Amino acid sequence: MSYPEYPEPRYLGKEGEINAVFRPADTPPDISSESGNRTSYLATHARTGGEYGLYRVDLAPRSPGPSTHFHRAISESFFVLDGELSLFNGERWTSGHPGDFLYVPVGGLHAFRNDSDAPVTMLLLFVPGAPREEYFERVGEMARKGGKEFADFLVRHDSFFVDTENGPVKT
Repeated sequence: MSYPEYPEPRYLGKEGEINAVFRPADTPPDISSESGNRTSYLATHARTGGEYGLYRVDLAPRSPGPSTHFHRAISESFFVLDGELSLFNGERWTSGHPGDFLYVPVGGLHAFRNDSDAPVTMLLLFVPGAPREEYFERVGEMARKGGKEFADFLVRHDSFFVDTENGPVKT
């Protein structure tokens, strides 16, 4: 049986390094909105050297989330920790429960929202580790501004929204 090869080594030292980073569970969220949503940056692109980004997202009850979109440079994965998260995989909505996982490859249509009357907690992983912090911190402000400035902001942050009001997009 043949197994895939490991990537080329990037650390060439002989003894290893003391460089692990611990983030206590009681660390305050990096973003808190008036709607009750919270985002905690567990691992940013800067911290991981661009390998990945990992966020904990807490959605308030009935939180709409982003509409259907795709990314040209990053994949995105969702892991439900608590509650019931509605996930769109490009064809249909499904209910994600604790332990459920959705992987969206580069270019994959997706969306998420909290349709329930209870909060939802999930892990959001994107690979490679793009600098997404500004996106999460400013998307509401930029959406209110609208126009070309908002359109440029979305392109800069690899977010391409599509109209799926009338059902799934046919590609």
